[in-house]
Amino acid sequence: MAGHFELFDESGGDCRVRLVDADGTELAISICFQDRATAAKAIYSLREIAASGLVEDHTSRAS
Repeated sequence: MAGHFELFDESGGDCRVRLVDADGTELAISICFQDRATAAKAIYSLREIAASGLVEDHTSRAS
């Protein structure tokens, strides 16, 4: 089974999105969203970006 997205409640009525891999390891966690509908829209955007987005390396290089 592939990883999945989880919606979960945050204090104050907001919610967040968590990206979890097939082993259950948390890979990413989102900012707070006001409601589930907005969080779901963010998931759809993330799916599109992940499918076609380029990788930009902003790390420093060791000498």
